Amino acid sequence: MKCGQCNGEDTKVIESRDVSEGEAVRRRRACVMCGYRFTTYERLERPQLVVVKNDGTRQLFSRTKLLAGLYRACEKTPVTSIQLEQLVNDVEQQLYACADTEVPSGKIGELVMEGLPALSEVAYVRFASVYRRFKDIASFERELSQIRQRKAGDTVNA
Repeated sequence: MKCGQCNGEDTKVIESRDVSEGEAVRRRRACVMCGYRFTTYERLERPQLVVVKNDGTRQLFSRTKLLAGLYRACEKTPVTSIQLEQLVNDVEQQLYACADTEVPSGKIGELVMEGLPALSEVAYVRFASVYRRFKDIASFERELSQIRQRKAGDTVNA
């Protein structure tokens, strides 16, 4: 593993731990040459998922792109990067469980929207506003009323 600071090829592992329920290994590393510390993740390589966009185009699934969108939605909320990694891992596992190598982009959005309210309602609304392309205040209000109904249903069931 090359150092991201000096490009030195001699690094040592300081700490390793399982993450994502054993689906990945997180390693803290230190460069022997400059002392720079960084984190790497080791995951099982799976077949490539192809995302079928709304306009019919296809592109490879990118967990980095999904995480970037979630980070934007979660700005200035108490959601941690570990929670977002877990959400993306859950979405990815569900996509691979379908055993189909081509996945509609809408399915990915719906899976994210199922898990996001548990992390942050604000992030959920932000993500939904982009994903569902709210065109006016009425559609935004409809989404908020659905959140309120779900919350009311959760308190009744508890």
